[in-house]
Amino acid sequence: MTRHKLIFPQSFPTIHTERLILKQATIEDAEDMHIYLSNETVCRYMGIDAHESIKDTKGEIKWYDNIFKEQTGIRWGISLKNNPTIIGSCGFLNLEKQHYRTEIGYELHHDHWRKGIMKEAITAVLRYGFQEMNLNRIEAIIDPANTSSVQLLEKIHFVQEGLLREYELGQKGFDDVYMYSILKRDYEKSY
Repeated sequence: MTRHKLIFPQSFPTIHTERLILKQATIEDAEDMHIYLSNETVCRYMGIDAHESIKDTKGEIKWYDNIFKEQTGIRWGISLKNNPTIIGSCGFLNLEKQHYRTEIGYELHHDHWRKGIMKEAITAVLRYGFQEMNLNRIEAIIDPANTSSVQLLEKIHFVQEGLLREYELGQKGFDDVYMYSILKRDYEKSY
């Protein structure tokens, strides 16, 4: 089977959608990002503690920079077209180039929940991953209690593959997670 090579961008890509700009987050965005990353409700299912200090949030931005430099992921800051403030992020992590596979992660400021913003952002990131990077599989690992995320992924054609028992060490012990995925062929049929 002949495959085109996986393509990782040389410079950080900016993505425009109908309402959003997905762009590189910088240290200058730390205060805006700290507002939602310090919120327990936002961080509940992220596998991280809510940020206690701006230093924590700057560390998160440095992690975004590092995964891009190391070519193991891309994390876009999400802003509305009419306001440059970053209100969330979405992107790839744990990129496995030899297998054309990555994981998707995302979070959004609670003031912007239930407005279709994350659906719009994830759809744009999927398009970038499959069309520009030539990925074959994008996975999402979801806490079963995160019903909003489960509904969102199913709405955008991710398939639940099963329950991974005690897959991650969380704040209260080992947590079960759902494994979801979307394949390039699924994407091409659905979009």
